[in-house]
Amino acid sequence: MTTLRHLLPLLVLGALGACQSSTHQTSMTANEKSSGSASEAWQPLFDGKTTQGWHTYGQAKVGKAWKVENGTLHLDAAHKQDWQPGDGGDIVTAESYGNFHLKLDWKIAANGNSGIILFVQDEPTKYPNTWSTGPEVQVLDNAGHPDAKIHKHRAGDLYDLIASNPETSKPAGEWNQVEVISNNGRLDIFQNGTKVVSTTLWDDNWKKMVAGSKFKDMAGFGAFKSGKIALQDHGDDVWYRNIMIKRL
Repeated sequence: MTTLRHLLPLLVLGALGACQSSTHQTSMTANEKSSGSASEAWQPLFDGKTTQGWHTYGQAKVGKAWKVENGTLHLDAAHKQDWQPGDGGDIVTAESYGNFHLKLDWKIAANGNSGIILFVQDEPTKYPNTWSTGPEVQVLDNAGHPDAKIHKHRAGDLYDLIASNPETSKPAGEWNQVEVISNNGRLDIFQNGTKVVSTTLWDDNWKKMVAGSKFKDMAGFGAFKSGKIALQDHGDDVWYRNIMIKRL
């Protein structure tokens, strides 16, 4: 009895300690889970049915040349005024993005040209075009468009800044899948499952590249760390689909 009387307090203390330890472990696990869930889920930028969430650069709505057809966003360039279709123009997202992971598919017509433009400042009175501020992922028919003969102007290139390597674009009329990851100054571009461009934004080397490009005299080009995403009207038929984004 003496031994049992001495053991009972120890058993009670041991059980209490185990309970406290279990509670502490559960709490820590919950905190760890909470701190590890910073990234958001994927959000569609195109619902496959409407142009909701987009507008023509500097305007309130999307021009009629951009049509929703069979789950794609199609720039119909059949009726041109000068070099662009009437009621067309570059379109931009409603929201701005800084750190993000963007995915989409593109298909270009024979001899066609378009682009995916990043960090766009939607201020046409200050910046005349989307590409006045935004670096562009080139969308091009490499086999047919004259730009393909110019270094850093081919499909998958960061236009006039960095040539894609390796080249992975598919012929006109075939779908290409692109991913763009911008995270804390690091920019990676993937085309058809392969990383083709990787660079650091806004550092001295970036500024040097911009200074050596056709954008050197455009104040604000490539300088913004957040902006809208644009799809370019370059006067040629182009299709986009499966457009989605995740903030990082």
